[in-house]
Amino acid sequence: MNSVKTNNDLITLAQWMAGDFSNYKQSFEKPQQFAHIHIFIGFYSEQVYDHDLWTPYRQGVHKLIDQGEQIYIENYSLNDPVQYAGAARELSILKTIKPDCIQRRYNCSMVFKREGEMFRGSVEPGNQCLIEKKGCSTYLISDVEITETTWSSLDRGMDVNTHEQIWGSENGSLWFEKRQSFAGELPPL
Repeated sequence: MNSVKTNNDLITLAQWMAGDFSNYKQSFEKPQQFAHIHIFIGFYSEQVYDHDLWTPYRQGVHKLIDQGEQIYIENYSLNDPVQYAGAARELSILKTIKPDCIQRRYNCSMVFKREGEMFRGSVEPGNQCLIEKKGCSTYLISDVEITETTWSSLDRGMDVNTHEQIWGSENGSLWFEKRQSFAGELPPL
């Protein structure tokens, strides 16, 4: 019985994640603190600034795995990310992504658990999702909440030696609203 519930949770999470999200309201209300960002999510995702939709600052490919009490999302990077910019909005580009174009980002998977009408997730434990940024080796701390129509996230890069924040929001979570659902484009799970 529990596996049926979790399998339904996996399908629900995939459907809720699949979409075009924007933090327009947040950026409009506090433009000095929050840039206007779009997140296009499916099993391929892009994060872009509204003023430069063809230059994503983050891209990835994702695989959802049912682990019983939680949903584990493996993250993959693209070998040549520039080649796939815009794939979140252009199906012709998306179709060119093949398994030999991606590499697993070990220690950077996300773990989600359902809490009522929300999924709460974070990067897997251990502080081993390493990212070089601003000339510094950092580990990622990511906290995400997803509902059927919203996405909030707080990503921070912490110095591996001092554990001080090097990059990421200093003003709290980014709050996104779903502008368009891509759930109808998902393959049958």
